[in-house]
Amino acid sequence: MRWDGLSNSGAATAAPALFGTDAVTRTFDTPEFRGITFHEIRARTIVNRVPGASRMPFEWTVNPYRGCTHACVYCFARKTHGYLDLDTGAGFDSQIVVKVNAPDLLRRELASRRWQGEHIAMGTNVDCYQRAEGRYGLMPGILAALRDYANPFSILTKGTLILRDLELLRQAAAVTNVGTSVSVGFLDRELWRTVEPGTPSPERRLEVCRTLTANDIPCGVLMAPVIPFLGDSPGQLRATVRAIAAAGATSVTPLVLHLRPGAREWFMAWLARHHPQLVRRYETMYADSAYAPKWYQRRITRQVHEYATEFGIGPSRPGGPRRLPAPAEPAATEPQSTQLTLL
Repeated sequence: MRWDGLSNSGAATAAPALFGTDAVTRTFDTPEFRGITFHEIRARTIVNRVPGASRMPFEWTVNPYRGCTHACVYCFARKTHGYLDLDTGAGFDSQIVVKVNAPDLLRRELASRRWQGEHIAMGTNVDCYQRAEGRYGLMPGILAALRDYANPFSILTKGTLILRDLELLRQAAAVTNVGTSVSVGFLDRELWRTVEPGTPSPERRLEVCRTLTANDIPCGVLMAPVIPFLGDSPGQLRATVRAIAAAGATSVTPLVLHLRPGAREWFMAWLARHHPQLVRRYETMYADSAYAPKWYQRRITRQVHEYATEFGIGPSRPGGPRRLPAPAEPAATEPQSTQLTLL
């Protein structure tokens, strides 16, 4: 293990001003974290407002990490690593920013008179139950704070580590509204190994759904992403929905792959290596937008909902703390300065 102060060490690749003098980089050479660098920082704020132009159906988020060892090649959050002057490709997968003061900071912000107890969403930028959570253990303190203030929240994850916190989730659900979802876009194991190399298998994620539901923690499935030409055949969609229903999911919501800047370049490079015959088709499909054509999205949604009806589950119900109108194209959000802005 090597410890490098970012303010003085030339070995650290990040600019000193980026993290400030109290940040520490820890490079682990252990087998579990070989090649992963953790940037430990003390965040200035932890409850963050979603930009008004966002398509997200919630207004407030908590993100204890930046970067993600799940290494999903399509992850839309890759661009945010560029805001920190970090690489959006391999760097996003291996340079993990850890907000070590997240639990204490959240408790302080929930206690503020300005806070009105709105719903808080977690796991919507990067996964709060990625591998780093096994080392840092930030989520128990975060969940305890939300429980103690009876603050409603939801969690989206591809990680199985959420089951470690099952008792905390049950305690929180006894005093406030708690929602959980796992992300499973397909069952194809070969596709999973190459496009989501750092995640638990789809089957293990569905087992998480089954366990949460069995313990009175409602769990839906975000069927995302549905990957064109690789995971979108009727047979693949039906098999995935059937497995989701068998896991006891309360809902299934399909979401077609979208390729925003940062993610687009990384995904297209992956596609050229693994499925070069599809590059031209993707360039055509995503020529005018980060999103697949509306007709294609509607087709996938209709098929998934038909299969969900067949297997006895329905799409996610409308609701939540806020339903924002979807713009024709999402507005890019840039940080206001080059100083570290942690969301």
